Amino acid sequence: MNATALIAEDEPLLAQALQAELARAWPGLQVLACVGDGASAVEQALALRPQVLFLDIRMPALSGLDAAAAIADGWPPEQPLPVLVFVTAHDHFAIQAFEAQALDYVLKPVQAERLQRTVARVQAALRAREALAPAAPLDAEWAGLRALLQAAAPREPARLRHLMVGVGAGGTAAVERIAIDAVLAFDAADKYLRVLTAGREYLIRTPLKEILPQLDPEVFWQIHRGTVVRADAIHRVTRDEAGKWRLTLRGLSEAFGISRLYADRFRAM
Repeated sequence: MNATALIAEDEPLLAQALQAELARAWPGLQVLACVGDGASAVEQALALRPQVLFLDIRMPALSGLDAAAAIADGWPPEQPLPVLVFVTAHDHFAIQAFEAQALDYVLKPVQAERLQRTVARVQAALRAREALAPAAPLDAEWAGLRALLQAAAPREPARLRHLMVGVGAGGTAAVERIAIDAVLAFDAADKYLRVLTAGREYLIRTPLKEILPQLDPEVFWQIHRGTVVRADAIHRVTRDEAGKWRLTLRGLSEAFGISRLYADRFRAM
């Protein structure tokens, strides 16, 4: 069976070992790229569109989990997501989660027998996809990633009640206290996080991943890797002909994209 793949592994010797074992276990697999960090994995995956991803969980700056989420965000909606295989050395929590969620993993150092089972599962998944309509929006195995990302968040953190944000500029700069109850959305933008209230936008430097665990998940829904919205402010959810989901909020004029990683919540609406 022929297929294409991308390997992201920050340890060169382990990357070479994985590639060599894959060549023996799956001669028809073409490795399009082998990169050493999560950011390169996202860039190359979106450019080359491989059918299979082998992602090391622990990589500098951007972990395999974060890279997978970013790839899902940027993946063309008309194409099925790649089959996802995580590579890990000792993350027992991740292994248990992958087993439960039907995502597969490769334990480092690579063992030929275990890799053969992974290859068989990946090939079965690809054959199953070929038997379905190409555009079938199932991508069930990626639901495991979403569950894993949620499970990885700190449990029962203190809820955020207020934010201190800078306002003004130059000699008029000041700090303003914003109640979380007034926030309609958080939206990542370059090095800043946009905090949107009705009629006002603030910029803070705190990354969303630090804010998110402090928000009530029943009140704020993540709809994209960089966007969280107030659930009871959702006004309209639409899906265009290309399969892209977007929503608007009461009190804000702009629309927000919903990544396929978080679209399941809205399909039933």
